[in-house]
Amino acid sequence: MIVRAADPLAYTVEIKPTGRADLDALLRQSSTLISLRGKAAIGPFALIARARQDIVRFQSALESQGYYLGKVTISILGHDLDDPALLATLDALPAKATAPVVVSIDTGPLYHLGKIDIIGEVTDSERAATGLKPGQPAIAADVLAGQGKLLKALKHDGHAFAKVAPPEAIAHDDTHTLDVSFHADPGPRVDLGPVTLKGLKMVNPNFPEGLITLKQGMPYDADQIEQQRQILAGLPVFAGVQAETPDQLDANGQLPLDFAATEAPRHAINFSGSYSTDLGADLTASWTDRNVFGNGESLTLSASADEIGGLDAQYPGYNLSGTYTIPQWQRIDQTLSFNVTALQQYLYTYTQTALYATSTVTRQITPALSVNIGAGLEQEVISQNNSSFFYALFSTPVGLKWDNTNNPLEPTKGVRATAQVTPTASLGGYDGHAFFVIGQSQASTYIDLLGNGRTVLALRAMVGDIWGASEFQVPADQRFYGGGSANMRGYRYQWASPQFADQLPAGGLAMDAGTVELRQRIGSNWGAATFFDVGQVSEQPAPFTGQTYPSVGVGVRYFTGFGPIRVDFAVPLVQVPGDFPFEIYIGLGEAF
Repeated sequence: MIVRAADPLAYTVEIKPTGRADLDALLRQSSTLISLRGKAAIGPFALIARARQDIVRFQSALESQGYYLGKVTISILGHDLDDPALLATLDALPAKATAPVVVSIDTGPLYHLGKIDIIGEVTDSERAATGLKPGQPAIAADVLAGQGKLLKALKHDGHAFAKVAPPEAIAHDDTHTLDVSFHADPGPRVDLGPVTLKGLKMVNPNFPEGLITLKQGMPYDADQIEQQRQILAGLPVFAGVQAETPDQLDANGQLPLDFAATEAPRHAINFSGSYSTDLGADLTASWTDRNVFGNGESLTLSASADEIGGLDAQYPGYNLSGTYTIPQWQRIDQTLSFNVTALQQYLYTYTQTALYATSTVTRQITPALSVNIGAGLEQEVISQNNSSFFYALFSTPVGLKWDNTNNPLEPTKGVRATAQVTPTASLGGYDGHAFFVIGQSQASTYIDLLGNGRTVLALRAMVGDIWGASEFQVPADQRFYGGGSANMRGYRYQWASPQFADQLPAGGLAMDAGTVELRQRIGSNWGAATFFDVGQVSEQPAPFTGQTYPSVGVGVRYFTGFGPIRVDFAVPLVQVPGDFPFEIYIGLGEAF
């Protein structure tokens, strides 16, 4: 039996290596032979046509990387595409036979940039903004990006109406160079006219206008305008903010600037949840008023049911809280917040009934750096190891936070770091009055290994210490524990810690932990992760001492519009009395 020209034909594709892994990957991404294989039935005639189309695609890919004399050859069953016998040979294939397609690439010489010319009245710094230099590889993406960089530099220097035409290129085959020229029309330098904010309904104008630092008469700077827009758009009271300028100057020879704001719905209701085998399900509902008195004040009331069906909880607990926040308190970069929380936990480690009241002042030093100082009061009853104690605690936490990552739920680059010192006075408890200081710091960094955000190495380290009190003078909920979704995954929640004689966790005065995690995107919506966690918890105020608890795990990610849904499976590598053989964690966003 033979197949006909329209009958389905299976085939394989081999692209012979060029010696450059990045170029090989680009060629595979350009190929319809690869991307459409197995997605739709194809006959012999259509296979040949598809291969001819790929020659054009491969040629374009080579030129985009600076190979302007590259040659592409594709053979099917060992026949060149122009071989008159190829179609008949494919027609004669037995049913279910597979046709091998082989792609051979001769890249030819790599072209480099030669003369780079900018036609128009531009400064030396604006010329340099293209980032192009004679002698560098003539990569098309870099040349095209130079157009945008030049235009950005002109608009940064006050040329609001600047124009830059697409680059013109001339290839010299004898010298294997590419001359590039840009035609730039800077237009006049202009100053800002009146700066206004439009679209306000429920928001008091004094609140957002206090954040606008651009004033009439200042030089036009597109970068500053975008930074200002982002600051306004970041306010919870706004769903979006656009910067708008007219196409011509006003009667005073200035350029008016309008920020057109769209107010967000004043009230919001949110639901969230997570699950782990040790703590069970955690379900939270919250209600938020984003603009209580018209100045961006927010009030959030939340209620959660915790430890539902968890193996480390005797009964479900609850957490009720209310948070009131005042932005621009005393100064535009400062926020004052108040929080009241009531909670109940029925953990096997300890049971806790507590009431917290805290206030915190946060100042944003830079977009990435903030500092905070607060004061807190807490009353709690804690039962642990067949003993119950009442505590009254007063604390004054002081902290620093750095975050220049590119995404809160799925970071692919940047650094996050926090450091906090909390002096605490305790009344009551195990040994009467006590005073101790809790120090904690944590840092994580994200390395984009391939530069496209799909393969990320995530590293995390944390350390904590408590000075000034003995282990049991510190309330059980203030001590350090290892295990659970926050650190040393694979161990039961709080189980990677010093234990009492009955094998229940006692907690410690110091801890340290680290994580190495490799995250890989797969296709458009899926991803995978593999990780190694390790840490220690010590009875003494000395980090990096005590038993070491390593663990390993793998995870699956499904990426949605609001962040990745995470499922992690982790296994402890050190046997802990009373521990489980593995743990499963489900949540929204990456683990750190």
